Amino acid sequence: MTQLADQRPIAAAQEAAVDPAVNSSSTTTSAAELEQLRRARPRGPHRRSPLAQVGVRLALALVAVVALAPVAFLVSLSVRSTDDVLTGSWLPGGFGELAWGNWSAAFRTIPLAHMLANSWLVALGSALVTAVVAVPGAYVTARAGKRGARLSAALLAGYCAPPVVAVLPLFFLLKEVGLTNSVVGLALVNGLANAPVAVWLLDSFVRRVPVELEEAAWLDGLSVAGGLRRIVLPLIAPGLVAALLVCTFLAYGEFLFAVSFAQTTASQPLTVGLSLFQGDRTVQFGQQAAAALVGVVPVYVLAVVAQRWLVGGLSQGALK
Repeated sequence: MTQLADQRPIAAAQEAAVDPAVNSSSTTTSAAELEQLRRARPRGPHRRSPLAQVGVRLALALVAVVALAPVAFLVSLSVRSTDDVLTGSWLPGGFGELAWGNWSAAFRTIPLAHMLANSWLVALGSALVTAVVAVPGAYVTARAGKRGARLSAALLAGYCAPPVVAVLPLFFLLKEVGLTNSVVGLALVNGLANAPVAVWLLDSFVRRVPVELEEAAWLDGLSVAGGLRRIVLPLIAPGLVAALLVCTFLAYGEFLFAVSFAQTTASQPLTVGLSLFQGDRTVQFGQQAAAALVGVVPVYVLAVVAQRWLVGGLSQGALK
């Protein structure tokens, strides 16, 4: 019986070799099946239909218009007089009517360069404070399991509270340690205020790091802090960069803490300086728009340059 079973495939092969019609039929069938499989494969992004490509380009153009429209409006305002703005028109009347003096007047009205430097010092300093607090905080919430997830949610819920409720106690705390009217004080407050956002963003990154890597390092004599610094931190670097960029942008545009804790021109950031163009009865729209452009353009440049790290880091954190 075994010999007969072994001879059947051989006989079938010999029959196919002798009968060319059978061989040709099987070849044709295989080719047809391959063609059906090729057509049934899902099309990738590079195989979009022309209509889909047009739709994608229109959507991207709409996003670009929405993103650049405020900047274009600021450019228009910066070269128009106050009377021209109050007429309600969106564009200046003509090239000869452009008020180029708004730019030089903006630098004379407030110390624009100094306030811009203060804004970046506060933003970068707060990012450093956020990193020092958020990295160990995210490590604790990630390694604590469900309790850590609840703690992370509680921190984020506290961040959602109105910031004005914390202004008065923070003012007295900064006054006690001598950090009112100080760039350091603003950086410290903004860094601690943005820490819950960074903890929430970094939590998913830390959870993706296998705990077995740390356990192996502990067996080799490495401490918990050493494992965090030498193993976990390099692996969550993309997420850390993305989180710090987000917190930098948040601190750069913050106004409430700045106007409450910085009463002197030497310590005020640009957000407070922009409010100085508004008087009791008049608003210098052109000068204010020119000063706003000075502060907005560097942020746009940084966002474009860091787009790869920002989008890549946040997208990696979304994949658990």
